Amino acid sequence: MSSAGACELWRLAIDRTLSRHFVGINSGCSLGGASYTSSVPKLWNETIDAHRRAVREATLDAAAALVAARGLASVTMSQIAEETGIGRATLYKYFSDVDSIMAAWHERQVARHLEHLAAVGGRAGDIGARLEAVFWAYGLICHEHHGGELAALLHRGDHVVRAQEQLSEFVRGMLAEGVETGYVRDDVPPGELAGYCLHALTAASGLPSHDAVHRLVAVTLAGLRPRAEKPGTLGHDSAPPHAPTAPPGSPSRPSPRRSLTPTPPSGTGPDAG
Repeated sequence: MSSAGACELWRLAIDRTLSRHFVGINSGCSLGGASYTSSVPKLWNETIDAHRRAVREATLDAAAALVAARGLASVTMSQIAEETGIGRATLYKYFSDVDSIMAAWHERQVARHLEHLAAVGGRAGDIGARLEAVFWAYGLICHEHHGGELAALLHRGDHVVRAQEQLSEFVRGMLAEGVETGYVRDDVPPGELAGYCLHALTAASGLPSHDAVHRLVAVTLAGLRPRAEKPGTLGHDSAPPHAPTAPPGSPSRPSPRRSLTPTPPSGTGPDAG
């Protein structure tokens, strides 16, 4: 066989092995003392990275499905490897144990939730409609992902703290925009309001229905609105109301509050009789 024919067979064999994930490069090939230039395929680094990401994503999905079906304590690395379709040794190259897999899964879920909330908050519309949409989306997240052994384990990670900080800052920015437009009250700093709102909306985790979540969102939004100042009432910059002034001739010291426990009629107490 000629040198050119042998090198062509070699090139075709590599083509079949590497499939379509290659780029052509010029390389000198010498067979039988004859040198020539041929197109030699080469794997992209991006292809290897994409494969690793695909394996990792499939592992997280498989582990989450197994934990949901069997419980965290009943799932093993062997089961996850089998469900993913990879070898157990390969799985250990990615994760050390089931807990690390679930922590990675939760971090991915939190990132997706933040992306979703940012997308909802970035839609066109006035600030009131956008706040309502974000609060509703966050309330549903809390309602549908709550409690249990798995939640207690997963919420220990540093990624949860970082996510909470990002979420708080995101809501704070929206509330600051609401203050500027007059939609949100200005007597409480936006950062504090963000904390109040997010803590209130986490109550959705214990609510029985979507209707209840919707009512929670409505109550939370109502608390953000500027206070109506009627004639003769105190504005938000006024000092807090004082105790009523005693009329002339009354003792300067207010009388003690009446006990909430009713006093038994005479003759009916424990010492009666």
